[in-house]
Amino acid sequence: MSTLTAELKPTGQPNESQNRLGCPDPLEQLDDAGLEPPRWMIQVPQDDVRAYQRGLPLVTRVSKRCLDIVMAGTLLVLTLPLMFVTAIAIKLNSPGPVIFTQVRAGLNSRRRNFTSQNPVPICRRRTTNYGRPFVIYKLRTMHVNSDAEGPKQAQKDDQRVFGIGRLLRKMRIDELPQLVNVLRGEMSMVGPRPECIDYMEELSDKVPNYLDRLGLKPGLTGIAQIEAGYANDLESYRRKIAFDLIYLKNCCVRNDIKILVRTARVVLSGFGAL
Repeated sequence: MSTLTAELKPTGQPNESQNRLGCPDPLEQLDDAGLEPPRWMIQVPQDDVRAYQRGLPLVTRVSKRCLDIVMAGTLLVLTLPLMFVTAIAIKLNSPGPVIFTQVRAGLNSRRRNFTSQNPVPICRRRTTNYGRPFVIYKLRTMHVNSDAEGPKQAQKDDQRVFGIGRLLRKMRIDELPQLVNVLRGEMSMVGPRPECIDYMEELSDKVPNYLDRLGLKPGLTGIAQIEAGYANDLESYRRKIAFDLIYLKNCCVRNDIKILVRTARVVLSGFGAL
């Protein structure tokens, strides 16, 4: 990943606080990034660290899934005509398939067959795992074979993006097919954005607590997207991960609704798009 070459500078000593399981609490290290929860976010009281999906209350998990099904199903029906017109525009702009697919990392379910080759021997619940791989769907915005030499982060005025593709990315229309991923249970409407598996090893080595974000299902949108925009270098990834951990700590349906409302504003403004 050629765009991620700079090393992050240490910003303080790691916080050695532990939860009642005796494992270091990654969420206590958010101060290192100099970030706090946005004022609009509801801060959820809790007695223990939320390090993974099952750390959420059952009512939160069930409510999130119900919200996912209702929102994704409704939006998929409403946007089908838009996606049909967009598919025609893509075909007229660039030869090749309409849908772009890529393997991304999903929820870290702590299952043995998804364990990294190089686990970090801190404690059982802090073992470094990559998330469950799944295929993500997007409307294609780049020329075919633009990543023939491997995935690369998008940059401003990226020459791989064809004409109509720039508008699709700015308005986030290219993300609409991921509503299918949400209905299939691979993604949620709100959560950390799913990362390309090709980037996982480098990012987990260079960005503190990077893999902790895999404790929730990836989302179609999230707090990092509305507060930090697109991440394509180590410093922006560091801010993104800090926001993802803030969301993990304060995950609840009310915050999901707040994020979805703010996502609509981001889409209309084009904030953070490349």
